Amino acid sequence: MEILLYVVGIVFMLIGLGVSIGLHEIGHLVPAKLFGVRVGQYMIGFGPRIWSRRFGETEYGFKALPVGGFISMSGMYPASDGTPVRGLFASLVQDARAANDETIADGAEERVFFRLPVWKRIIVMLGGPLMNLLLAVVIFTVLASGIGLQQGTTTIAGVTECVLPAGTTQTECEPGDPSSPAAKAGVLPGDVLVSIDGSAVSDFAQATAIIQAAPDETLDMVVSRDGEDVRLSITPIAAERELTDAGGQPLLDADGERVVAEVGYVGMSAQMGLIRQPIGTGAEMAGENVVRVAELIVQLPVKLWNVGSSLVTGADRDPDGPLSVVGVGRLAGEVAATDAPVLNRFVVLLSLLGSLNIALFVFNLIPLLPLDGGHILVALWDGVRRMWAKMLGRPAPAPVDATRLVPLTIVVAVLLIGMGALLMIADVVNPVDLLGG
Repeated sequence: MEILLYVVGIVFMLIGLGVSIGLHEIGHLVPAKLFGVRVGQYMIGFGPRIWSRRFGETEYGFKALPVGGFISMSGMYPASDGTPVRGLFASLVQDARAANDETIADGAEERVFFRLPVWKRIIVMLGGPLMNLLLAVVIFTVLASGIGLQQGTTTIAGVTECVLPAGTTQTECEPGDPSSPAAKAGVLPGDVLVSIDGSAVSDFAQATAIIQAAPDETLDMVVSRDGEDVRLSITPIAAERELTDAGGQPLLDADGERVVAEVGYVGMSAQMGLIRQPIGTGAEMAGENVVRVAELIVQLPVKLWNVGSSLVTGADRDPDGPLSVVGVGRLAGEVAATDAPVLNRFVVLLSLLGSLNIALFVFNLIPLLPLDGGHILVALWDGVRRMWAKMLGRPAPAPVDATRLVPLTIVVAVLLIGMGALLMIADVVNPVDLLGG
């Protein structure tokens, strides 16, 4: 059964990845067609063709390797004028020009990408990453507002009998230890918090905020017990405690150390559950993920070095480091096979898929060819040249011939392939352990 669940997790992520890639390419396809560009192919995957069918002038299909996708637009670059190309990479540039010329069909010379206004070219190339961002926002919104995030509920799970000093190794109350405010007040496990200090509470985080802000102040508290409201009086003591977020995780400072502060403390804990969040929480989660992925990309050379080092030494991988498709699939399988409620496993899988789409969004915006960000940069440079010529009263310059950047494009492509190969090998030989297995 565990093996079956493992496979289900991998299949779920592969389907999710395929949908994400497909929507990314639709983000390019739709505006390209709306702007009149001839699109010859829409493909999900690379390598040998598995299936395809032509509708109108466009061939739609799937290829064997589900690691990306593409659409083939006519005239991504200006048609070659027959001028010989000289230099070390002349043959590569000439081959790129010849391949580009083949996409310009007879009778459709005006329906080429490079003739579009700059703003339209940017929309076409930005459409793919934006589709991934939109999908991520939808996924995180379903998670946060539809299913809910794992947080402390208003149901009391336990009451501490006494107050123990922060950082102590003592686990049990001893004679002479002061009773906790919750125990003094008569709070019982199973009580459901209704209000504190006159404010209704809908989750434990709200209750904690009120209590922490009121050390040595007596608060009125209403709990529901056996279907009846019971009024209690509770006085939080001032105590040094490690601060936690809404999910119950420790707050860390800039140095990664747990934050300790003197706050109100009563000595009660909550049952954990899925709490639905406001509708804008999904967008906030997506934004936070964008920042994290952007930071990861900035640190990518160091992160990749660490991956290679751990591959050689066998040291534990950085849980915040990059993963390949193999690593994501492996992690999805492990999540699906864990001994946890089905809904909790589904939440984690959806979260992984949302994070994957954020990674696709940010990574594709890197301003290097052959990534979408590289094409956007070329379009912007073309626009700057045209604007400058107009300001000086000169004729509009010829469109930027990005085939001259083929050598750089090949270098970037080789680096991307090398990075993918390194991560795949590492994810097989020395995978990231996020589940403590």
